[in-house]
Amino acid sequence: EETMTPYEVMLSESQERMLMVLEKGKERIAEKIFRKWGLDFSVIGEVTDSGKLVIAEDEKTVAEVPISLISEEAPIYERPIAEPGYIKDTRKLDLSSLPVPNDLGRVLQRLLSSPTLSEKRSIWEQYDHMVRTNTVVLPGSDAAVVRIKGTTKALAMTVNCNSTYCYLDPFTGGAIAVAESARNIACSGARPLAITDCLNFGSPEEPGVMWQFKRAIEGISEAAVDLNTPVVSGNVSFYNQTGSVAVYPTPAIGMVGLISDVEKHVTQWFKDDGDVIVLLGDTKEELGGSEYMKQIHGIVAGEPPKLDLRAESNLIRALLEASERGILKSAHDLSEGGLAVSLAESCFAPDYTRGITVEMTGAIRKDALLFSESQSRAVVSVNVKDLGILKKIAESNNVPMSMIGKVGGAEFLIKGLVDIPATEARRAWATGFENSLKSYAKA
Repeated sequence: EETMTPYEVMLSESQERMLMVLEKGKERIAEKIFRKWGLDFSVIGEVTDSGKLVIAEDEKTVAEVPISLISEEAPIYERPIAEPGYIKDTRKLDLSSLPVPNDLGRVLQRLLSSPTLSEKRSIWEQYDHMVRTNTVVLPGSDAAVVRIKGTTKALAMTVNCNSTYCYLDPFTGGAIAVAESARNIACSGARPLAITDCLNFGSPEEPGVMWQFKRAIEGISEAAVDLNTPVVSGNVSFYNQTGSVAVYPTPAIGMVGLISDVEKHVTQWFKDDGDVIVLLGDTKEELGGSEYMKQIHGIVAGEPPKLDLRAESNLIRALLEASERGILKSAHDLSEGGLAVSLAESCFAPDYTRGITVEMTGAIRKDALLFSESQSRAVVSVNVKDLGILKKIAESNNVPMSMIGKVGGAEFLIKGLVDIPATEARRAWATGFENSLKSYAKA
C-alpha cells in the first residue's frame, strides 16, 4: 500500500510473512529460493552493534529504540509462587493396598481402548499429512518423517506431553516431555536437534499455578540442556480453566530431528515373523501417575517415574548407532501404558497385524511388569543374525538389554500374563477413541 506511513508499515499484521536473518553474501541464494516459489523477497536491513533498533524511510530516521528496553530492562512480573496443597496429598500411594487384576489381558484391552492410548487416525486424516508427497512416515509411528527433496536427508517430527505427570510433579513432567520426544526422534533413526514448546496452564494469578509453571520450565530447561536440544521457539497460554478449576499443567514439546540418509529411517511396527524382540532399558515398579492407575484403579496419585538423563542419552546413542548400522527392523519407545502397550502398538502396522510370543521375568508386581511407565526404554526388533551386533552396541553405550521374544503367529502372548488374539487387541485400540467420543456425546 503506497500511502502507508512508517508507523503503519511497522505495525501492520499482514499474514504470510517471515523475517529471516541471513549470512552476509548469501542474499541471492535466498532470493532465488523465494522467487522459485512465487514469493516476494526484500533485503530490509542489517544487524549492528549499536544496541538500538533504527528504522529509516528514504534515508531519514523515523524511529530509534534501545533494544535493552525490551530485553534486559523490560518490566518483570514477580507473581506469588507457592506449592499447591494437593501435591502432598497425591504423594500418598500405597500399592500394597491395590490388588493385581486377575485378567491382565482384559486390562490391556481396556488401556488400548482408552482416549489417551487408542488410535487417533480419525483426527490426523482430517488434515494434509502428505506434504507435497514428501511424507515418508505418516503420523502413527514414533515420529513422522518428511524427506528433503534434492538431498538424502529427512526431518523427523514429534509432539509429546504427559499432563498427569506434570500435575503430580511439574519438574519431572516437563523434563519427561523433552526426554520422550528425543526418544521418539531417535527411534525413528533421527538425531534430536531442537524443540518448540506450547505451555498451557491455568491462571498465573494463582500462586499454585505459577509454581507449576516455574517448575515445569525448570524441568524442560534441564532436559533440553542435557540432551542438547535447544528451545528455539514457543508460546505460553494462561487462564485455561473453568471457574477455579484449571487444566492439568500441559507443557507440550514439539521436537525435530535429522536423518542424514532417509533410507535408514525406522518405524515402530514389527516387520517379519521370526524377528527377535528386544527390550532396551530397565523396568522398575513405577506405577505412579500411570495410565494403568488412572484407567483401571481410578487413581491419579503417586510420583511419576524417575528420569535419569544420562540413561536417556545412552539409549538415544544406542538407537542411533543401531539405525545407522541398518540392523533395526523396528523401534518403539515405552511411555504411557508401559511395555504391554508398546508391544501391542508395535503389532499394529497400518496395513497388517503381527502376533508375538514374549516371556517376561522380574521381581516386581505382575501389573508393574506390564504397565510400569519407567523411562529410558525402547522395544526394538532385529533379525536373529544381527542380535550380536545389537548386544555390542548396547554394552558399549551402557544400556541394559533383554531378549524377550519373537515376532509371529496370530496371538498376542506374554507367557503367564496375557494371551489374546492380536486382532482382538487391535480392535480395542482401533475403535476406542471414537467409542469414547460417542459416550461423551451421550453424556
